[in-house]
Amino acid sequence: MRIVVNPLTTATHPRTAAPIPALKEKTMKANVKERAESFASSMNEEQKMAIRMLANDLHRLNASVVKAVDAGLSVELQRSARHHHEGGFWGDLLTPIVVKQK
Repeated sequence: MRIVVNPLTTATHPRTAAPIPALKEKTMKANVKERAESFASSMNEEQKMAIRMLANDLHRLNASVVKAVDAGLSVELQRSARHHHEGGFWGDLLTPIVVKQK
């Protein structure tokens, strides 16, 4: 079972459509900020630049998903592959599953 929560709204259960209380935006921002500061202190400049680029691209992706949903589509992002590096690092690659409601 997957439950997606937007911190700005109340989410609904995917099967029952029952409301699920959303998390407080301030709490989420504080936790994200603390984790980001902790990670940033241990990263080199190349890693920091890669994270900034990823964050910018993710922001654009989320805006595109919102635009598609507002246009009447359902969008799910699924892992299509996993990229592995010889140093043991990995990253998930995504593909959108788009459904148009009748």
